[in-house]
Amino acid sequence: MDSGTRRITDTWLLDDSGEVHKGDLLLHQDGSFSPSKGDEDVVEIIDGSKRLVTRSLQNWHTHMAMVLNKSMGEGLPLMEWLETSIFPVEKGLTEGFVENGTRAAIAEMIATGTTFACDMYYHPEVVGGVVAESGIRAKVCGPITDFPTPSYPEGAGQALKKIESLLSEGSPVPSKIEYGIGTHSVYTCSEETLLKASELSQKSGCTLSIHASETRGEVADCHAKHGMYPIEYLDSIDYFTEGTVCAHCGWVTKKEMRILASHASHAVHCPTSNQKLACGGTMSYPAMVEAGVDVRLGTDGAASNNSLDMRAEAKAASLVQRHDHWDARILGPEETWSLATKGSEDWVTWDLSDIRMRPWGRGGRRLLPNLIYSGARVLDVFVNGEAIRRDGVTLTLDEAEASLALESSVEEYYREL
Repeated sequence: MDSGTRRITDTWLLDDSGEVHKGDLLLHQDGSFSPSKGDEDVVEIIDGSKRLVTRSLQNWHTHMAMVLNKSMGEGLPLMEWLETSIFPVEKGLTEGFVENGTRAAIAEMIATGTTFACDMYYHPEVVGGVVAESGIRAKVCGPITDFPTPSYPEGAGQALKKIESLLSEGSPVPSKIEYGIGTHSVYTCSEETLLKASELSQKSGCTLSIHASETRGEVADCHAKHGMYPIEYLDSIDYFTEGTVCAHCGWVTKKEMRILASHASHAVHCPTSNQKLACGGTMSYPAMVEAGVDVRLGTDGAASNNSLDMRAEAKAASLVQRHDHWDARILGPEETWSLATKGSEDWVTWDLSDIRMRPWGRGGRRLLPNLIYSGARVLDVFVNGEAIRRDGVTLTLDEAEASLALESSVEEYYREL
């Protein structure tokens, strides 16, 4: 469908500040909105009487193709889960598996209102191609570890060379997709590897991402080895570049929070994954905010979450923060939605005829709490003014085909065992 300005009539719209607007509105290609006079030149007119328009959700930590591993290793703690369930299976990962897994993951994200992912997974050039096909936005970070991986059997040196090549070539859609560097963690990357990745990030200006302080064991091991906790250690070797994405941050000190803030790092809260893997701790959102850290929200992979639904992740974040801090005022609906959609330039419409959205409340004041804590169906998704989903049907990907290809990939893998 053509991109451009759309008129949505008789609708509800929730703006970036949490204010509810009602009436005929224009959604412009640049991501802004304005009241409609009814006579503007538009590419489409949409009946919005049963729609709530909001910013799209933003998923700041994913391993998209790990939807292939969904529900594997249930009931295992993180390191046992990785070493006995995930890492062994990933030795047989192929480009075809990654393509099918990524396509299925993106289909799920579009269907649940997400238009951005910060991904870290194998064969990033394949991931970038599927992202381009789908029409969403992404930071596609190629993973780096010192041990051999499916896409880099020779280890970290090969990984860095490949990522440098991708950065030089550029992404398929530079306006929407950026390649980046995914140093896995302090326990899988040597100091030399971390520094080489940091140097490449500084040289190219690309995003640097890492798993940081996810478990108490990781933190204790780092301190035993280096005399410092993970974020302190990374800072001591001058690892950080501006805007480094640090996933999890469940076990960090206030000193480390100040370090993150000083580098304008993004600390990504992944509450469902942390709870499902029994990490024993999740990020302290109030302390992070007090320290001036930019906090984002992410699902982690579908293998440790079983879902890529960011609306559900927003609910989980709100509840666990209130529970952990004994304070029902933390992450109210407006702040929770802001956390989940921060930085979005795109729009999603939600089905107000969905019984879960009732009652709307006077002046629509119950709409947002209902959306966060109850849920609703996604009808439309607009990225950069282009419709990639309309009336509950994704236009850029075939959900049914993606589902069948996912099943086929899993069956093929098991046949080859």
